[in-house]
Amino acid sequence: MPPKFGTSGLRGLVTDLTDDLVHAHVRAFLAACPHGGAVHVGRDLRDSSPRIAATVIAAIRGAGLLAVDCGAVPTPALAMSAMARGHAAVMVTGSHIPADRNGLKFYLPSGEIAKTDEAAILAALNEGGAPDGATEGALEQDADCAARYVARYRDGFGAQALSGLRIGVYEHSSVARETLAEIVAALGGKVVRIARSDSFIPVDTEAVDPETRTALSGWTAEHRLDAIVSTDGDADRPMVTNARGALVPGDVLGPLTAQLLGARIVVTPVSSNTLVEAMEGFEVRRSQIGSPFVIAGMEEALAEDPAAQVVGYEANGGFLLGFEARGPEGAIAPLMTRDAVLPIVAPLAAARAKRCGLEELAAQLPPRFTAADRVQEIPSDRSMALVEALRASADERAAFFDTGSDETGIDETDGLRVGFANGEVVHLRPSGNAPECRLYTEADSAERAQALLEAHMTRLAERLGARA
Repeated sequence: MPPKFGTSGLRGLVTDLTDDLVHAHVRAFLAACPHGGAVHVGRDLRDSSPRIAATVIAAIRGAGLLAVDCGAVPTPALAMSAMARGHAAVMVTGSHIPADRNGLKFYLPSGEIAKTDEAAILAALNEGGAPDGATEGALEQDADCAARYVARYRDGFGAQALSGLRIGVYEHSSVARETLAEIVAALGGKVVRIARSDSFIPVDTEAVDPETRTALSGWTAEHRLDAIVSTDGDADRPMVTNARGALVPGDVLGPLTAQLLGARIVVTPVSSNTLVEAMEGFEVRRSQIGSPFVIAGMEEALAEDPAAQVVGYEANGGFLLGFEARGPEGAIAPLMTRDAVLPIVAPLAAARAKRCGLEELAAQLPPRFTAADRVQEIPSDRSMALVEALRASADERAAFFDTGSDETGIDETDGLRVGFANGEVVHLRPSGNAPECRLYTEADSAERAQALLEAHMTRLAERLGARA
């Protein structure tokens, strides 16, 4: 599958991400989008990322612009740093996809690129992109990018927010492994470092494999931890467990974070847990899946009321802050890009303040539970053909879906989301940026949601001709 460019950026096999291809996409971005005269560049810890980042920097400087090299930093730290100076940014990362793949994420001075920017970049790609500059642009090193990100949380939450808690930091190959440990320590938590990897591990926080789940449970018991925290490869998606080592889903972390920050409007994709609608104090607006759609919903709310206390989150846990919130100790500035740290710190701080664990805190929410997984290495057209067949035929849906209850309706906002009379939900969605088909389930108990997931994953793999 050749490299694909979309709103999530450019992604493809490392062998296909040649210097010429990377150079052309960076120059197209510079031609099509505002950049403020400079571009900040960061990268994750994949073996291929330094080479690709060097090519990105060369393309920026060749266009006569300042390149700010931030090194290996979390994606939200890079975006925060660039936006604070009114500059664009490029993050070299494949996020949660395997190590033999990589990619680029593009940021405007105002935040993530939108669908309209995607179209403009593709048009500029066909027209040759930005030309060479009259002189080579300067190169600046920014060694303090991650430190400013740590300060964001220290200043907002204070030095005692996690005091008394033993927090495991599952390091693997996350680019945030040092930064996350520094943040936990700065907030008073005791850091226990776990399972650092010298090779890249593709961690998908929305579809954690059984072996990792077992390891998380074992680590919490072995080290007597109150929680384990981690992120995906580029640190825009969180991973959090409770004291038993059980994962706390992203669409539970999201409402808990929104509560602590005093949000009034919540924008979240159609795939997120419906418990948020049952909570008091929120106006909930649903979107298609993907941070650009969440951002569009947040921007719509801010256009209606510039003082709107609006946040967004995805089922993967990435959290977006659209207003200046008040933390326990200070202001937390808006950050309209997907962030992993805020939905890690806020629920832990809230649980400590209430003198309970994350499990008890989550138990106070309305009892709705989700599960998610995906069938990988499936061409997108095959997944789309299956979804279309199910969408078009009630008989096909009756043969595929098995909840023991009658269908009550379908939602086609993004993929095919089917509701049933017993309140259960099964949702299929072909990925827009990887060769995989995602499956989401929702029910009134965690056990039932997992059972629905496992049964339908087997059926989905069979229909797609793959192994679950």
